[in-house]
Amino acid sequence: MTTASGLPAIRESVQWAVLDVPGGSSALVDLAEAAVEHYALNYSKHPPAVLLDEVRATRNLLSTVVAEAAPVTARGLRQQVGWLSALLGNLAYHLDDRSGARAHLTLAGAIGESTREAALTAWSSGALAMVATARHDWQHARNHAEYGLQHAPAGLRRAQLLGWALLPTLAALGHAERADDVVSESDEIMRAAVELPGRFGYDAAEHRLHVAEAHLTLERYDRAADVARTSITAAPEHTPGWVAATLVLALAEARDAPDQAAGRALDILDLIPPSRLRATARTRLTRLEHALGTSAIGPGADLTARLRALPAPIRPDGTAA
Repeated sequence: MTTASGLPAIRESVQWAVLDVPGGSSALVDLAEAAVEHYALNYSKHPPAVLLDEVRATRNLLSTVVAEAAPVTARGLRQQVGWLSALLGNLAYHLDDRSGARAHLTLAGAIGESTREAALTAWSSGALAMVATARHDWQHARNHAEYGLQHAPAGLRRAQLLGWALLPTLAALGHAERADDVVSESDEIMRAAVELPGRFGYDAAEHRLHVAEAHLTLERYDRAADVARTSITAAPEHTPGWVAATLVLALAEARDAPDQAAGRALDILDLIPPSRLRATARTRLTRLEHALGTSAIGPGADLTARLRALPAPIRPDGTAA
């Protein structure tokens, strides 16, 4: 567990370690790795804007040491800078800053290549596929996904790249048979894999979320709803993953049970403060609004009103809402 004060304390510990040995040390590499682990494991416990500030500050502290460090130490620090850059990319994406996300993730992937950190290269490629998918750039999304799969270690990492990166692209392109093959392969891996927690991990709840969304894209609404329910059951209540699965279920219900779908969305808006509502959730809410229609008396009327009143994640002056 972590607290609001515990978050900046991690960055302060890194700062003290840099002051203690300005040229870097193996202990600083270990501390940097622990900081990355802390941010990844507690990713969902903090508003994205708050966590982004802390991760950025920690990355900057490490960057002051790399040039003066011994080669082995410098390589270890660069790897952790790569993982921090990957976190920054994901945080930017969740704040609806897609160009920023692309920049950070491209750096993370480049550092993964130069330091031969295959897991970082694979994960960054998967995240770049996610960003490309969000802008409907299907060819780049598929290229990133396939590149990530070339570098992904066997087991859970491969399942992650299949379900998170490749499957959404195949579904969007209407390649239903190939998408089903990917679901079968990744399901088989997940049955034998040991799940990993945190932002860089992968578990059954997240995997079922991506499968449900693929079925939704392919207009298999009943299957999407069934799989989304399994994701909701597996995810801790009120977490971003739980929110995402609940909204996918609402989208699957929108055609045949619009009042129920709208109710689920309104419950999310009642439960989750705007600062903790990721851009991905906002996108699903907007999709649901369109699916329900914008009639002043229809089931989506209250949702439309609530979404119009929702503050943007980043204000026009660049500060977080």
